[in-house]
Amino acid sequence: MAWRNHSTITEFILIGLSDDPYIEALLFVFFLGIYLLTVMGNLMMLLVIRADSRLHTPMYFFLSNLSFLDLCFSSVTVPKLLKDLLSEKRTISVEGCLTQVFFVFITPGTEAFLLSAMAYDRYAAICHPLLYGQVMSTQFCVKLVLISWGLACLHAFVIVLLAINLDFCEAQTIHHYICELPSLFPLSCSDISISVDILICSILLHGLGTFLPIFFSYARIVSTILSINSTSGRSKTFSTCSSHLIAVTLFFGSGVICYLMPTTDSSLVLLLSLQYSAVTPLLNPLIYSLKNKEVKAAVRRTLGKYF
Repeated sequence: MAWRNHSTITEFILIGLSDDPYIEALLFVFFLGIYLLTVMGNLMMLLVIRADSRLHTPMYFFLSNLSFLDLCFSSVTVPKLLKDLLSEKRTISVEGCLTQVFFVFITPGTEAFLLSAMAYDRYAAICHPLLYGQVMSTQFCVKLVLISWGLACLHAFVIVLLAINLDFCEAQTIHHYICELPSLFPLSCSDISISVDILICSILLHGLGTFLPIFFSYARIVSTILSINSTSGRSKTFSTCSSHLIAVTLFFGSGVICYLMPTTDSSLVLLLSLQYSAVTPLLNPLIYSLKNKEVKAAVRRTLGKYF
């Protein structure tokens, strides 16, 4: 491993978000609030879906897994950010950096596959309602989730191998608040062209492999909705997939801007990364609870049992 050739490098320094202690205090309060709301929102979704038998359907099975992923994704980045905002020395060990690189890729990677599976679920429900129960069986849904985790794990493993084979000399300062593979490239004193090409190809393959099924599923869904004669029927049918469509737009839109549209403005890079890793996991449970009458009714029923 290339990192072992430079035993003097045992840790990296994260530049963080600010050097001003007053701004750091404000950011700590702000992101602590976001993290607590994220944890509570996603735990509430998990609790409500598990407790309410009316929500024991394929769509809400996928939604519960989405909430778990958002909880994991936020926990990979935000707690470390909060710790660094209170610390004078923002460091992370080599092993810790590798671990964060792995989880920063596996959690959103699994979420991309899961959003693709959820699009297929909506396609089956709207375009083939009579066969929906047969097509989206419990066994099939579980297989889709396991495949999502497996493929994302394989992708993250490739990313970690790229990080391990980078050759570092003296540079230790990462111009970011977390460890991501792109932020490690400027620290390498070896040729990174092949690693960059592999990273771009893997992200494009992963992105297209998950986005295209979503695109074709919604193309069929829109075609089916437009064939409905009544306006109320079209509106009611579209409302069943509007929350998922918003989540897909938010996830893939911010992901494309963050990873496939690089900018030289380091402040903008940090802002986009924060939106992608901290804000999006907070918004997903809000989107599904505010836009979904079944979830709102289930929340009221669940809370009514305890209060």
